[in-house]
This record gives sequence, structure tokens and C-alpha cells, in this order.
Amino acid sequence: MREGSVKTVETKPFEGQRPGTSGLRKKTRVFMRPGYLENFVQSVFDAVRPDAGGGFGTETLVVGGDGRYYNREAIQTIIRMAAANGFGRLLVGRAGILSTPAVSAVIRRRGAFGGLVLSASHNPGGVDEDFGIKYNTRNGGPAPESVTERIYAETQSLTRYLTLEHPDVDLERVGSVRIDGTEVVVIDPLEDYTAVMESLFDFERLRAYFAGGKRMLFDAMSAVTGPYAGHIIEGRLGAPAGTVLNGTPLPDFGGHHPDPNLVHAAELVLRMSSEDAPDLGAACDGDGDRNLILGRDFFVTPGDSLAVIAEHARECIPGYREGLAGVARSMPTSMAVDRVAEAQGIKCYETPTGWKFFGNLLDAGLATICGEESFGTGSDHVREKDGLWAVLCWLSILAVRGKSVEEVVRDHWRRFGRSYYQRHDYEALDAAAAAEMMAGVVESVPSLAGTPLAGSRVERADEFGYVDPVDGSSTARQGVRIFLEDGSRAVLRLSGTGTAGATLRIYLERFRDDAGASDVLEVLGPLTRSVREMLRLRERFGTDEPTVVT
Repeated sequence: MREGSVKTVETKPFEGQRPGTSGLRKKTRVFMRPGYLENFVQSVFDAVRPDAGGGFGTETLVVGGDGRYYNREAIQTIIRMAAANGFGRLLVGRAGILSTPAVSAVIRRRGAFGGLVLSASHNPGGVDEDFGIKYNTRNGGPAPESVTERIYAETQSLTRYLTLEHPDVDLERVGSVRIDGTEVVVIDPLEDYTAVMESLFDFERLRAYFAGGKRMLFDAMSAVTGPYAGHIIEGRLGAPAGTVLNGTPLPDFGGHHPDPNLVHAAELVLRMSSEDAPDLGAACDGDGDRNLILGRDFFVTPGDSLAVIAEHARECIPGYREGLAGVARSMPTSMAVDRVAEAQGIKCYETPTGWKFFGNLLDAGLATICGEESFGTGSDHVREKDGLWAVLCWLSILAVRGKSVEEVVRDHWRRFGRSYYQRHDYEALDAAAAAEMMAGVVESVPSLAGTPLAGSRVERADEFGYVDPVDGSSTARQGVRIFLEDGSRAVLRLSGTGTAGATLRIYLERFRDDAGASDVLEVLGPLTRSVREMLRLRERFGTDEPTVVT
């Protein structure tokens, strides 16, 4: 370890610093407690130091975030600690800004050792709201469980962290400065990501699409994708000024919830339902990895979006002209893409929730396009889901096919049938009561087969587990699946992405080969009511109405 200005600060472990599927998320004030952020960052460095051969002197670390409250202060802390821990080079987004997919792009394009992403994704921002930090590995993707468990172990035994005295680095100007032997480079956060998008998409065709009078609205939700969308959609593709809404990242996201769904993107939904609605509506979340796709008065479910992109990628997007090696979806995601994979003669992988589970499949060349029902879609161009990439996919499909969003989806339903699908979120539930309920469901799984449910009978039920086909690692207890004899499916799981109470997610799906002609509420109604009654939601929590339906 370098001598000189490095300072060793004695500390004690904090409880509850186990990284979840998307890193460590807590209330902002928790991260602001003396030593809390420092302990976790030091634990990351200590856990991954062996991967660098015991020292970081020749390694590059990427640092950036979504601009939420405490982002800049946290970055200054990390800069000092990374220098004290001996990193040879730091790449930091100007103004502390780097979207989550952009961090992955920078790591991969510049051969970095890894990166720290400062974000709580789609959760609200502000001093009384949420903050988060996630470590990404050399492949650009979220740390796998083998690494996050090492990090957690370090948090439990940490006795010191390393830092140094140094003035704050000017994050507003691109350039470099040396801190105790470490080169700190402030980079243009748009450069690497834009280059990757140009390598995949036909920007000339997309410019022609807008030049021909086509219009779109993109709601950046006062979050990180504003600068990216402004630069690419308005600047490079020539969409009219005003195409990008809420394009300036704000520490509190303008007081809004930066989650691109039908509830929190209400302004966009309203404008896409007007008589003068543009051809495409889209939104991205706080850190830029989730997306919402809308046509004129038409919502595209994430499962259908994934399936449509997989269906048209080869013909409509130059970066995939060689075809797809395979596709992958998280277990709760609708099975629409499974049917596309079957038609193309490729494999569809079903993984646990969490983008990190796609990493091995992408690295091994087994899958090209992946998606989650939680509005996340991406491909092997980075190792994160990528909201703006999904929007450019849809622009490409519309430009090549010459049809509306609704026409493209209805064509898909006529060819493949439709998965009628909804996700019901019950947020901020009493954690103990929710855990007790799920434990009871898991206990009942072996006896569910043959029991009546929703006018049908349970064909089989299980608690989903996953064995990685690349490295053989196993992941258990990933949610309960209930399959009915009529082809319906219900999935029940507690989410790990919130910071207050528990969130129960109920996923409801029923396939019909009816060209999408039925009403989703009518198709799913019996299943919805039966699952609510089975869980005794009103009795347990005082209501059986979900907080959000998507």
C-alpha cells in the first residue's frame, strides 16, 4: 500500500450492508451517516483486490451515477478512497453523471477493471428518499453473487478504511488531475455510449424517419437519460426540439417517482392519448436502464416489447443482421419471447430476477437479447439493461416496417398469439407479515397440484431455482410459480429493490391464440381474484388492491 498522504480510519461494521440484486440501497440519510458509505466502498475494494492480483496500480475504475441527491458528495468520497487504495486511474462522468448502461459501455470500451454506479434506479431521490451503490465487474455487468457475497463478508469484519486529504475534484470540466499518484479523468459521459449506439443502429435511416415528419415524445423523467436522449434523438437524429421532456437531471427528479410505468409517467401517457399524439412515446427511469414504450393510446407491455424486438432485430437493426444466438428472460417475465425463440430455432433461457444473471449467458455467446418484466430490455452490447437502446430499437422497427406501434404489436399477436399479462405491486407492506405469508405459500407448494383455482385446476407448482448453464452455480428460492391446466400462470415473489417495508409482486399471465382480440382485464379477472383470495390479502393487509398495476 502506498505511503504518504494515505490515512487509515478505524471503523466498525454496520448491519445490513448485504448487496441485493442491484447493489446496496438504503435511505439517503443512512448513506450520509459518518462512515457508512466509506465502509461499503472499502469492503468492495477489499473484496475485489485479489481479482487485480493484489494491487490496483495498473487498473482503471469507472465512477458515475444518475445525479440524485448526494451523488456528487459520494463521488468525491470515492475519488479519495480509490486514490488511497492505489487505483492507477479513475474515469468519472462530468458532473458525476453516467447512466447505468453508459457505465457498462465505458468499462467495456476502455478496458476498465470495474465501476461503481451511484443510483437507486427507479426509486425516488432526495434527502429523505433513496440512494444506492452498485459494483460492476470487468465485463461491465453487475457483480455476480460470488462477488457480492465476498463484499458482504468484508462489511461484517471491516475494521478500517483508507482515504486521504485532498480538495474536491472539479467535476464540471472534462480533463485530468493527479491525486497521490492516481490519475483522475473527468470524461464526457455521452461519448462512449453514443459510439456504441452508432455501431448498432442506422442513424441515417432514423434521421430520415424524423425528416419525413414522424414524431415522438421521450420523457427523461428529470433523470439521467435527459442528456443522452437530447444528444442522440434531437442532436444526432434530428428530432424536433421539445421531443425530449424533463431532460435536465435533478437531485430529486423534480419531486416525481422516476419509474417509467403507466402510473408515474402519467403526463406522457396523457399526451400519447390525445388526438395529436406523436407516433412513438417513450420514457426511461432514474438511471437509464428501464424503458416504457407507447403508441397512440396504446401501451406495449415489457414482455411484448422484448418479443417484438427479438422478432424484428435481424431485419431492422444492423447490429443484429447476423441473427440472435439466443434470448433470455427473467422468470416472472411473460413467455411471449419463448414463442419467438421457438420460431427462430434458438434457445430461450429463463433466469432469476436480476440483470446479473444474464451476464454469463451474454459473455458465453449463448444469448444476444435479454429482458425483464420490470421494464428492462437489453442486449450483448453492454452488460446492463438499456432503456434508450430499447427506444432506438423501436424507432428502427417503425422506420423499417413503416407501421404504427399498435400495428407492429397486433401483427405480432396475429403471428404468435398473445400473452395477456399484468404485474400487481403491493408496496410498503409490513415486512414480517409479508414474509410469513410467503413462507406459508412455499410450504403449500407440494400440495397445490390438482387443487381448483380460477375456474381451472393447478397443474403444477414450484419454488423456482436456477442452475447457471455456464458456470454451474445455483440460485434457489426465487419465487413461487403456479401453472394451471388452462395454460394460465401466476408468479409470487417478494422484491428486494425497495428501501421501506416489503413489496409483494404478483405476476398474472394467460395465453390465447386470438390475435390479441380480448380484453386483458376480462381474461385475467378470474385469476386475479382467485390469487388474491388464496393469499388472503385483504385479511392480512387491509386491502387487496395493488399500489401499481403494469
